[in-house]
Amino acid sequence: MGTKHGKLMRGMDAAGHQQKNFNGIFGARFGRLFPKSKAAKFGRSTEQTRANLTALANAMISPFDEPKDGPDAEESGIPSLYTYLGQFIDHDLTFDPDGSFQKQKDPDATEDFRTPAFDLDNVYGRGPGDQPYLYQPDGLSFTLGDPITMGFPAGAHDLQRNAAGRALIGDPRNDENAIVSQLQGLFLRFHNRVVRDAQRKGGRFKFEDIQAKVRRTYQYVVINDFLPRIVSAAVLEKYKSKGNYDVRKLKMFKGFNIPYMPIEFSVAAYRLGHSMVRPGYRLNDTILLPIFPLPLRTAPGFREGLTGFRRLISDWALDWGRFIDIETRAYGSQEDADKNLKDPTPANFRRLQFAYRIDTALVDPLKTLPASVASDPSSLALRNLERGAEFGLPSGQTVAKFLKVTALTDDEILIGQGIDNPGKDGPKPILEATGKKVFKGNCPLWTYILAEAMHHKTKVSVPVLGGRKISTPQLGPVGGSIVAEVFLGLMFADPYSYLSLVKKEPNWAPDNRKNYKLKDFVEYALG
Repeated sequence: MGTKHGKLMRGMDAAGHQQKNFNGIFGARFGRLFPKSKAAKFGRSTEQTRANLTALANAMISPFDEPKDGPDAEESGIPSLYTYLGQFIDHDLTFDPDGSFQKQKDPDATEDFRTPAFDLDNVYGRGPGDQPYLYQPDGLSFTLGDPITMGFPAGAHDLQRNAAGRALIGDPRNDENAIVSQLQGLFLRFHNRVVRDAQRKGGRFKFEDIQAKVRRTYQYVVINDFLPRIVSAAVLEKYKSKGNYDVRKLKMFKGFNIPYMPIEFSVAAYRLGHSMVRPGYRLNDTILLPIFPLPLRTAPGFREGLTGFRRLISDWALDWGRFIDIETRAYGSQEDADKNLKDPTPANFRRLQFAYRIDTALVDPLKTLPASVASDPSSLALRNLERGAEFGLPSGQTVAKFLKVTALTDDEILIGQGIDNPGKDGPKPILEATGKKVFKGNCPLWTYILAEAMHHKTKVSVPVLGGRKISTPQLGPVGGSIVAEVFLGLMFADPYSYLSLVKKEPNWAPDNRKNYKLKDFVEYALG
């Protein structure tokens, strides 16, 4: 489902519009932002490299922490749904069908079977003309799956599935876990509501009119809500003129006729979301589970995880207010509930969960991924580090030099949780944490970007009763510049994107609301 055929192969979007060699490129290639940079080496042999990277990967896994939804020192000020919006965006931009990358380590020869554009091809697939089974008979609305009768709230639906339980969607990866699959379903519901509202107003409209509105709304949220949450304001300001993003400000990622996917982005910088994953999530009043099964733990609740690629379990529908601030709720302690809620009983005390901080610590369930998800290695940290080495990524210090920013010293590259007031058992410098001299002035790019974020914290006002501010790490000069330039560059390169159209309509915003955010998208989709 990830490859492009039919209309898209001929350079057209799902609606059949010509995309001027942009959307619908078949075989769009990966490439490099820093083609002249020297690859970082972490050993004299494959075995030595793996041993050194394993030491770093192990140091980057936090001690076991039970799934919980109460206040946590590792929490950021970012509601947890943004973690999975980040995963959704990744699936919109990139897809390599050879997940192991064992056959080809040359990014210049690796095909990206996802259009390098914020065009929601992971939602629309190849369109109603080419994939009619995704849509209702009218060719306008999506077909939803079975209703979840035991869910919270009422009206929840699973994704449409085949007899084997596999989701019939534009990108099968959006069924990887119970959270991203329901976010996928939310996009389908958003589109369907735009259709219904257009029908109520009367007049003539086409599928592509609905598609364009949904895409532009999504792009607005990506640029004006998601990006400022993960990238420091100081970095983003570099790309603005008179308060607006300016394509002339891009330094690394510009001047291309056919957009490509930078390997430094896909293999390193945009893997920031792995550190934002919580050990588990409370989906609703009754379900609290780890993100992946923990078979080595004895508690019955650890044997199940939120893994996907199956029919949604009947009581797993999300209480969206636990993931995004569509309501104002207590922060999380019983004291908060007693103080701020008229009836602080458990049924009313439904807490908003926050993403973990961007730092050099991944939660324990990511150390031993289920075999159905990954193996050899099963550690997500080691997979990221090995993939970076396989593709010959430069070190973080090398990229800092290319960007002409002051590189972190070895003592400033801390490995561990980026919490406030960590004490003597807190993060340790990379050489001390690993015991490996190979990392002296030579930090893997992915690790460096996470470590850099720990030095760029900002106080974020949290949308809870009584108010609260939480110290929140954000991507700094190296990681932030890579992510911002790729986001902005891809969107400026697309002549149909929100940023391109804003040149003609500088005040455009969804529903004419300049402060439109992900929570508004969710509220509209839910009706």
